[in-house]
Amino acid sequence: MRHQLSFACEGAALAATLDDAPGTSGLLIVSGGNEIRSGAHRGMAILARRIADAGHPVFRFDRRGIGDSEDDNGGFESSAPDIAAAIAAFRTAAPQVARIVAFGNCDAASALLLHQPLPLDALILANPWTYDAEADDEADAEPALPPAAAIRARYLSRLKDPKSLLRLVKGEIDLRKLARGLSALGRRKPETAPDSLAARLDKAMAALPCPATILLATGDRTAQAFAENCRPDALPVERLDSASHSFAGADGDWLATRILERLG
Repeated sequence: MRHQLSFACEGAALAATLDDAPGTSGLLIVSGGNEIRSGAHRGMAILARRIADAGHPVFRFDRRGIGDSEDDNGGFESSAPDIAAAIAAFRTAAPQVARIVAFGNCDAASALLLHQPLPLDALILANPWTYDAEADDEADAEPALPPAAAIRARYLSRLKDPKSLLRLVKGEIDLRKLARGLSALGRRKPETAPDSLAARLDKAMAALPCPATILLATGDRTAQAFAENCRPDALPVERLDSASHSFAGADGDWLATRILERLG
């Protein structure tokens, strides 16, 4: 059964949803970006129902300033109190839960790493966000190119495709765009600044107090940037051949299976 509830976080009332189930291993879903707890196209609500139907309670919430929750939206880097309060509220709402696994996609995955230690038993981190805010605030900057490894793979597949070569001969391919992409292959990867988000995520992964699994949709630009900029050497990484950042459609089956495996 699905219940709507609220809990307090530093004086603000936060909205939450509990999909009840009898299991003692529960899933905490932390929303990414500025998404409300139901997720894009209700994806997280659908996932929660599926996990609860398999016997595991699921807790979702809107952080401060998002959806039905009070206060100002401070972004994922200031969400440590929200996550900690949600964990406590989950334990109160489902007292039989002895073990909590947290799932986050995009900057929610990054938040779960940056805000450790948290009273969690395991983490599932999908397509972690690695872009620094300063880079995204440059109004005149061109859209970021995909990582070099992704560009190489893309052009290699096109070179093997006779239809792509025919389009090039016919002049149907934007040569300026092609030149821009190819030029990126020759660029040396810049040194990672020690205070960059990618460097901080590497440090957090190396010091994690609980088990964690990285999930990457290999065609997703955010996942590609993580694979190029971070080194999760001590963590298992599972990859899905998909460009869906939010594991939409049939990709949701793969995601749910990975989560259920970690819930036990």
